[in-house]
Amino acid sequence: MFIAKVIGNVVSTHKNAKFRGMKLLLVQPYISREGKLQISGSSVVAVDSVGAGVGECVLFTQGSSARLTPTTKDAPVDAVIVGIVDAVEVEGVILEKP
Repeated sequence: MFIAKVIGNVVSTHKNAKFRGMKLLLVQPYISREGKLQISGSSVVAVDSVGAGVGECVLFTQGSSARLTPTTKDAPVDAVIVGIVDAVEVEGVILEKP
């Protein structure tokens, strides 16, 4: 699993039938550096399975495990949001979110 910030919505009116009813969000992965979370890497389109919104810190998973949620079962999905993060603590210190 990865931690990321939801940075936008993805709207697609023409898509595979298995995507009908799925909310697509654009997420930007974080890394932990110098006591805080920092944006890193390329953005990823992920299916929202928990009701996340723009600006929230989320947990997402990629690969074959992304197709294991009830929302994404048997769909051609490579990334799915599986949780909304309240806090991240490393060695007793709560990391700042950008």
